[in-house]
Amino acid sequence: MKVSDIVLGRPLATHEEHAEHIGVAAGVPIFGLDGLTSAAYGPEAAMALLIPLGLFGVMHYLLPIFACILTLLVILYFSYRQTITAYPNGGGSYTVASENLGSGAGLLAAAALMIDYILTAAVGISAGVTALVSASSESPKWGPILHSHQLLFCLIILVVIAIVNMRGVKESGFVFMLPTFLFVGTLLLTIGLGIYHIVVTGGHPTALANIPPPIADPITSLKPMLLLWLLMKAFSNGCAAMTGVEAVSNGTTAFKEPRSKNANRTLTVIIGILIILLAGLSYVARAYSITAMDPDATNYQSVLSITVAAVFGRGGFYFLTMGSVLAALSFSANTAFADFPRMARAIAAKDYFPHVFLVRGRRLLFSHGIYALTGFTALILILFNGVTDRLIPLYAIGAFLAFTLSQAGMVKHWMKEKQEKGRHLKMFLNGLGAVATGATLVVVLVTKFMSGAWVTAILVPFIIGIMMMIKRHYTRVNLETVDPAPLRLSGLEQPIVVIPMARWDKITEKAMRFGMLMSPIVKVVHVDSEDTDALGAVWNDMVLGPVRAANMPEPELITVKSSYRTILSPLMDYVLKLEDDNPGRKIAVLLPELVVRRWWENLLHNQRVQILKLMLLLKGNQRIVVVNIPWYL
Repeated sequence: MKVSDIVLGRPLATHEEHAEHIGVAAGVPIFGLDGLTSAAYGPEAAMALLIPLGLFGVMHYLLPIFACILTLLVILYFSYRQTITAYPNGGGSYTVASENLGSGAGLLAAAALMIDYILTAAVGISAGVTALVSASSESPKWGPILHSHQLLFCLIILVVIAIVNMRGVKESGFVFMLPTFLFVGTLLLTIGLGIYHIVVTGGHPTALANIPPPIADPITSLKPMLLLWLLMKAFSNGCAAMTGVEAVSNGTTAFKEPRSKNANRTLTVIIGILIILLAGLSYVARAYSITAMDPDATNYQSVLSITVAAVFGRGGFYFLTMGSVLAALSFSANTAFADFPRMARAIAAKDYFPHVFLVRGRRLLFSHGIYALTGFTALILILFNGVTDRLIPLYAIGAFLAFTLSQAGMVKHWMKEKQEKGRHLKMFLNGLGAVATGATLVVVLVTKFMSGAWVTAILVPFIIGIMMMIKRHYTRVNLETVDPAPLRLSGLEQPIVVIPMARWDKITEKAMRFGMLMSPIVKVVHVDSEDTDALGAVWNDMVLGPVRAANMPEPELITVKSSYRTILSPLMDYVLKLEDDNPGRKIAVLLPELVVRRWWENLLHNQRVQILKLMLLLKGNQRIVVVNIPWYL
């Protein structure tokens, strides 16, 4: 068995696609892991902004903030259920906005989703490694090592996730199922035991591990406008917990029939568990008087780490929980890997993305989407050094922009569906979702603008510009290449054959034989930078002699002297001049090329043929044809 088959799985035939479809159990880890694991960093993202208020801020404002977030989450849930039902073949924001609001709105949604998926992968992985760093923070040996190599661990996990996803949707679902259920199970036990202790102790539970104290001198009084601004920023940070809601509607085609029903069941499970986790962890953290820590501190621990340790202590269950958090957070990037290739395919189908994203790979995947997402995520992790809190300000903006456009598109959809039963209620729900997410988008954009949201605000129009350039290119290609006329047989003429030749050997002999079959006019171009003409010395004996004996048209040897030892420029000059001197005649350039057995052997041979081919393709025109003549070693 090949190594590639062991690592990536055996190739799948097209007729095996149906077997790759998934059910609810696999759908939860594939499309819900991003949303579920946001419970691990969502509360902390909000609490980090409440640090200046100390324990007072957590006690008074954390639960109201998450009450608003959960209300918005419920609105989105009902809105996206309708989207899934209306678009059983995939109703991502790009599709819905394009079909109902026009191509401009579709491109805006596409750019926003693209940024969101890349940040989803980056934040998930960095948050997972943060969990590992937190768990080892009290170890004098491993704590500093893991803290200093956080970026390296992020990149290693990224590669592992990419390889797992290359095996296919179904297999990745099975791989991620165990860490997902372990993550959810351990956190539900933490919430359950924490609430039990809260009830038993009358609301004053005793922590089983040391809780880092809040800042010494918190700000206890702020002007109303400053306090409102701080709470809005905390709310916008906490909204990072909602970024995975879109995933199921975008990946509906991955589910077994009935698609819409299975997708909606999956969405219900994901949203239900997420609400319990967010509300429960926020409540337990507040009851145990837990606040966020400075992420740059050497003894940094995440809020989740402190909470689990407070409820269970730092025993075996603590390390089991933090291990499941690490695995689940790291694998939460899988949601982006499941959806980004599908979205890229939909955009490419409308000519706004390179057509390579339409190609299915050996495992029936849109593999190039996985390659692109891996590269962009690695770049983001490197730029932000793998620190979650540095990525959060960029996060959620793309998601909420896509939410708003999708829900607005659904309102337009129901307006067109005159015969749809209950369409006014559906229109109201989607309209409510559009207004709620639109208002949240404004809050997130305003409060995070100076913290990094300006980067997203610049990237969105930049990506749209690139997609429009790609569209113009494909439009121009289609206009120039379309030809509905029958095959034209007039004006057919054998080309002038040009063969660059350094010396006479078996490789160049093969090129000569093929060239003489193509045309009676063969011009061999030899660039000589030395005083001795090596090819000219053997030309008569090795070429002209056999040609004259066979009474065939004689090829012409053209020796070009190169005073500066350059080879490619004189060859290009000759070909272009020959094309100018023979208007209306095609020029066929035959390039003899040695093909080696192993990739590394290419490093041992001159690559002038490849460079010349590239130059001919870039500087040539319709009348210059490049033909490779391979000699297999």
